[in-house]
Amino acid sequence: MANTPSAKKAARKMVRKTAVNKARRSRMRTYIRKVEEAIDAGDRTKATEALRVAQPEIVRAAAKGVLHRNMAARKVSRLAARVKAVGV
Repeated sequence: MANTPSAKKAARKMVRKTAVNKARRSRMRTYIRKVEEAIDAGDRTKATEALRVAQPEIVRAAAKGVLHRNMAARKVSRLAARVKAVGV
């Protein structure tokens, strides 16, 4: 348990930051899931549109420190490759 005033404040900040990061991560995963659902349905145009919307969300999550930038790049790259392969 935090004892000093600064440690108590840091603990309060951590709770707020965790909530924000959790919301960002959830939002990103929702957009990724929409892309994956379109891929599974075999709808290339819908998957392309979903990826176009999801990509900025993934990059934004990386910019905000929710996930590593290389991980974000890898996610976008793999999703793009899967979308490209749909209907071929």
